[in-house]
Amino acid sequence: MRIAYFDCFSGISGDMTLGALVSAGWPAAEIEAMPARLKLEGVSVTVGEARRGPFAATRVEVRVEGRQPHRHLHHVHAILDAADLPAAARARARDAFRRLAEAEARVHGSTVEKVHFHEVGAADALVDVAGAMVGLEALGVEQVFSSAPRLGRGFVTSEHGRIPVPAPATTLLLHGAPVDLGDIEAELTTPTGAALLATLVASWAPPPPFRLERSGTGAGGRDLSEQPNVLRVMIGEGLEIGGHGIRHEIMTEIPPEQVDHVVGACKTMLEDKLSYKVRMFCYPRGRYTGRVIESVKKAGYEGARTVRLLATENKWGRYELPTSTQVYPHTRTEYLRNIGRNRSAGRSSIRGGCRAH
Repeated sequence: MRIAYFDCFSGISGDMTLGALVSAGWPAAEIEAMPARLKLEGVSVTVGEARRGPFAATRVEVRVEGRQPHRHLHHVHAILDAADLPAAARARARDAFRRLAEAEARVHGSTVEKVHFHEVGAADALVDVAGAMVGLEALGVEQVFSSAPRLGRGFVTSEHGRIPVPAPATTLLLHGAPVDLGDIEAELTTPTGAALLATLVASWAPPPPFRLERSGTGAGGRDLSEQPNVLRVMIGEGLEIGGHGIRHEIMTEIPPEQVDHVVGACKTMLEDKLSYKVRMFCYPRGRYTGRVIESVKKAGYEGARTVRLLATENKWGRYELPTSTQVYPHTRTEYLRNIGRNRSAGRSSIRGGCRAH
């Protein structure tokens, strides 16, 4: 499971998100081409470097020539539907704008169908939202976690006049999320940034341990004196979690007395009719590995090319081979959910066994 962690210590906006993704390795040419992919006229994107406090960061700016029309939700969805976007990215972008429309409708006492977007519905927001979804998909991100976003204080001027910070739509979009107002007189989290978090972050729990592979720093529009105005994004592969924490793969032979158990565990896993394709690996590599593989295949499970045996480090620092045939879930959320089910049913927590990937 490939994870992205958003470090929103100075808030989040659409342009900060784009800058962080480009800084993390998404090609700048991809975001520069986004207006054309969205078929937006008079819109261009520039990518450059900026300094925010002591940090060098990537600054993405969306430039709009002339006045863009106010758009209703169906106009925005029509633009996204006609755009050259991957299906998953398009669906997430549609979801983000639906959330924005619902928030704006509540703020103004209107309906989703009648409300029209102001700043958030302009061409720059379309580039921000669609670009963020495409960039995350291009970087292989499957799940997003985030720190509590800092919102800011004070007032900003909008098309409705002077409004408080955080903006009303921002507060509605982040209902249920942990937030930090901070003491800086500035709008740190924008409605677009809040919509991205509301759409992408499935759980506000801390991220599971992951192997950090990429990181990026996106610059906000203002250079604040109080702190660096940047968004950091960290991307990496999630590590497996078991009953005692991170599970270890150790290179030792499978003892003869464990072979039958391993075969049984693999059969149980394959019979569970998992929704994802069963793919199995071989650790540890020992002289009994071939026997396990052949035994599983003879049982009729041709999809099991190899076997992955996970050993757990116990509290005494010794490794234990699995003693259960339960299947470990694919995500940390499912793991925690299954533990809750076991406890409510009076069973012990999930421990040991083979895992499908």
